[in-house]
This record gives sequence, structure tokens and C-alpha cells, in this order.
Amino acid sequence: MIPTSASAPHSKPSGAPLHTIDLIRKKRDGGTLDGREIGFLVSGAADGSIPLEQLAAWLMAAWLRGLILDETRALTLATRDSGEKFSPARLGKTAVDKHSTGGVGDKTSFLVAPLAAACGVAVPMISGRALGHTGGTLDKLEAIPGFRTALTLDEFEAVLMKCGASIVSQTPTLVPADRVLYALRDRTGTVESPGLICASILGKKLAAGLDALVLDVKTGSGAFLRKPEDSEYLAALLVSTAETAGTRAVALLTDMSQPLGHAAGNWIELAESVDLLRGKRAPQSEDLRELSLILAGWMIHLGGQAATPELGYARAEAALSDGSALGTFFAMIEAQGGDTRAFSDPNFHKPGATQVVPAWESGFISTMDTTALGWAVQRTGAGREKAGEPVDPHAGIDFHARRGARIEKGQPIATIYATTPALLAEPAAILEQAIHISRTPPQEVPLVSRIFTREIAEAHLRKAVSR
Repeated sequence: MIPTSASAPHSKPSGAPLHTIDLIRKKRDGGTLDGREIGFLVSGAADGSIPLEQLAAWLMAAWLRGLILDETRALTLATRDSGEKFSPARLGKTAVDKHSTGGVGDKTSFLVAPLAAACGVAVPMISGRALGHTGGTLDKLEAIPGFRTALTLDEFEAVLMKCGASIVSQTPTLVPADRVLYALRDRTGTVESPGLICASILGKKLAAGLDALVLDVKTGSGAFLRKPEDSEYLAALLVSTAETAGTRAVALLTDMSQPLGHAAGNWIELAESVDLLRGKRAPQSEDLRELSLILAGWMIHLGGQAATPELGYARAEAALSDGSALGTFFAMIEAQGGDTRAFSDPNFHKPGATQVVPAWESGFISTMDTTALGWAVQRTGAGREKAGEPVDPHAGIDFHARRGARIEKGQPIATIYATTPALLAEPAAILEQAIHISRTPPQEVPLVSRIFTREIAEAHLRKAVSR
């Protein structure tokens, strides 16, 4: 339900001292926090003056009660302003980024960043780590020997100047509030909140000084928000909030009813992405290729390098075909300390244990519980259960059959790569429960179901709030 109440129990006179427990109670009881109160909480998260247990309690209250539009916008801007910010002005290019709300096997960043940069757009990408059942862009990149994600802002700018794209983590002083709140949400079951998701995503992205942002909002069984109406609301909320803050934005509602591409893990996702950048086209990677070109097309369009998203798509496809995107990606890796020779070494990928999972019956793959599949990937050692835990760069799952595919009993359906043999059994059991085989093929699901521009987003929010 979309929160609309503007009631404010426990209200205090403007300028009165603020106390965290009062704000927890206020939100718990259905009240609305104003910008000063939200700024107080965000500052307390950033400088450590509010204990984690109180921040966790407020997050749960916000998750249960929801955040109205004004609260979400205030939380977004306070998060953005909680530390230093990056300015892309000296790059001499339009700064455009892409963000996905998270999915299983979602590796589009490794394609769209070099595709857009090869077409003249600056791509300053501040990314995150694994959250819940989804993988983290930074964890995947750190599977490359030597690759550094923790750059200073000066180093970030230098890589952008040289390569046109850079993918980094938050610095200790860049949006520090989100660093704390992001980790807490993962550990307190408060991830699936449109307002909290919006503020976390845009807090980081707006701190990068973006001129424009393309948002990939997932829907389906692998999305954080599984109901289409919830994903639509989040897409509209993200676009409207970004535009209000002065950043052009568009959101695409995309399918996550199965893993994107065939690989889900860390190194194996990078290997699949580089195969596509090298011009290799596997049937199991076609959805990844197509979505990456669509997203890059919008980035190139919003970056002023194509008159329409369709022409942007054509430019991106040309950069894929002529190898310039691959060259950009490898240049970025090397500029951040990574060793690209690993991508040509057939012996580099050395998982601790491997198991091929055969199909348990014949038929068509009809549905996939993609969230469960994400947890199966996490349980191989590719993800983490606690913030700060190491991940295994070589763990993950390679899916050999897609939704709608006809398979025969005994045919390989997936290969599991785990840290140890003891970690193979649970993912294999999850696969058998999460993948459903039927006698008839399922209906096709569009890769992109809706596109939210500013006008569409604001109309959608007005309709949602009036219900």
C-alpha cells in the first residue's frame, strides 16, 4: 500500500532538540518525518552518533509504515549530502550512469559502461556489493586479479579522463550514511521498501554529479519487489525523485523471471560479459546482449550522442561489433590495477568443487523461482550472509537451459561451482525445487514491459497516491 498520511504524532516545535527514540516512535505510530528529522537520522548514521540498534529500529518502522513521497525525497537528498560529492565537470562530457535494482545474473554494468563510453558518454559508476539474494557488481569485479574498486575521487576522475568509464565503490567520505544503512537493511529484513531502495540508489548516484540516469527496475520472481504494481511504483518513484533533484532519468521495467544470461556468480559473470564484448553470441546470453544494448541506447541518447534511444542502440551495437567497447572495458580494468590476461587463461577459473545437475524429468522449463536461485548461488560461496564476509570469486552456477526450453531427463540443466564439496548439496536441492518442468511451454514474457519517462512517472505517482 502507498503511504499517503501526513499525520505527525509526537510532533515537536521547529528547532526543538531531536531525539532518536522520539523519531522511531513517530514513524512506528504512522507519523511523517520532516526534512529536519530525516536529516538528523541520516547525519547520525553517517557520523556514528546514533547507535546501530536505533537505526535498525527506525528502518523497520519505515519498512512497516512506508515513506510518503516527501519523506523519500528528503531521505534521498540527505543521503546524497551526507559526505563529499564528485563533480564530473572537468570531464568535458555528459555524465550518464545506469543502475539496476538487482537481479540474479545481472551483469549489464560490464557491458553498458564500456558501450556508452565508447560512444562518447562519461560513465561514473558508483556500485554496491551483494545484497540479499542478488550479487554485487564490486564483488564480481574484484574477481579480476589486482582490480581496485576503492579509488579516491581524484583516482576516479583520472580513470574517467583516460577511459570514459570507471566502476568504483563508495569512498569512506562519499555518501557515508548509505554505507551504514545499506548494510543494516541487508541484516534486518528491510530491503524491500520502495522509499528505502529509492534513497539508497539515488543517494549514491546523485552524489556522482550525474547529468542523466537510466534505471533498470526488475520485476518477476527474482526481483526485490515481486508484484508488478510495486515495481511500477518504484520505477516511477526513482524517475520522479531523480528529476526533482535535477538529474534527467528514465526507468525501464525489465523481466527477472529467470537469471539474466547463463552465468550467476562472480568470475563466471565477467567471463560471460567479455565473451559478448568479444562478439561471441551464445543462445543463453541473448537476453543479456539485448537488454544491455537497450540500456546503453538510452544512456547514449540521454548523453546527447544520439537523437533517439533507437539510434543510441544502433551506435551501441556498432561499438560492440567493432571491438571498441571491449577495448574500453579492458582499458578501464587496467587503469584500476586489474590484469586482463585472466580472460585469456583457460586455467584461471578454478572452483573448489563442481557438480553437474541433470534434469529430473523431461518437458519444458515453465517457471523459475529466481529469488530461490539467487539464494542457491549465494550458498555456493559466491555471496555473503554477513557484511564484510569474503566471497569466493570462482563460486556460482552456470545455467544450461532457459525458461521455455525443451529438456530431456538426464540432460544437464546447470553446473554448480562451490568453494568446497560440502557446499554443493544445498544449491542442488534448491535448483530442483525452484525450477519447474511441465508438459507444455510457458507463455513468453517481454524483456522490457514498460518505460517510465518523467511525465509517465509523475502521472503514475499521482494516480497511486490518490487511491
